[in-house]
Amino acid sequence: MNGILVVNKPQNFTSFDVVAVVRKKFGTKKVGHGGTLDPMATGVLPVFIGNATKAVDLVFDKSKSYRAGFRLGVKSDTLDIWGNCTEQQGITVTREELENALGKFIGETEQIPPMYSALKVNGQKLCDLARKGVEVERKARRITITRIELKEFDGKDGVIEVDCSAGTYIRSLIDDIGKTLGTSAVMTSLVRTKSCGFTLSQCVTIEDIKTKPVDELCLWGIDNVLLGYFPIVLNDVQKRLYLNGVRLDAARLKNANDRDTEIPKGELLLIYAEDTPFLLGVGMINEQDELVSVKHFDC
Repeated sequence: MNGILVVNKPQNFTSFDVVAVVRKKFGTKKVGHGGTLDPMATGVLPVFIGNATKAVDLVFDKSKSYRAGFRLGVKSDTLDIWGNCTEQQGITVTREELENALGKFIGETEQIPPMYSALKVNGQKLCDLARKGVEVERKARRITITRIELKEFDGKDGVIEVDCSAGTYIRSLIDDIGKTLGTSAVMTSLVRTKSCGFTLSQCVTIEDIKTKPVDELCLWGIDNVLLGYFPIVLNDVQKRLYLNGVRLDAARLKNANDRDTEIPKGELLLIYAEDTPFLLGVGMINEQDELVSVKHFDC
């Protein structure tokens, strides 16, 4: 069985815990996920099953959306409320001051990953080093934030919604927001509301996975995470040649949407066949004007 199961990860579950539940349910080891969520976070975790695991690194929409709680005037070693508190201070921050500070983070910027993260440095997870009391230098990474909206604020505690690029650490963002305001800040809750183009409304729960029959669990097709790439359609002869590894003449290929539009060169293409309802694979037109395969999906 191949496809994508969109799970609402519960609190106190690791992303690997969710993968383990799905592996057991579907009876396969070929299971991966579309982006780690911290154990205390909840929300959208796309789980790729079977041949769909080949699409994890090809996802077109890599952006993420979050709803995060925060508290000003508090600092912890993990940058969230579940860590050891290292600082508390009185604060006086208005909603206007906070919204002005949030606006400074819109756009492309650099962010230093937190020590308590699954990111690896020299083969070691930062969180494992942090638990040993070891802190290492981390390189800043480029991130993009397209939206930050303040949803609630009482002068100390509040909630923001964030749309951002993959690899953005919301804990670090909140910590940086606190610094911009001349104080400290920690994250108090985190819900991922969108990932790989999927939203909370499309999720199943862990309880659903454990109790419902497999055929009642909604599996999304691989092409749902590849929408945005250019589609082409092969005829029966081209399909057989393609599946046998033969490179096809680009001039003879058919645009799936408009035969008069030129098929782009050097970009990923979604490959379909006239007599097949599912995605055959992903390919690319090379410098020799030939269609070459990037990945096959043997569904």
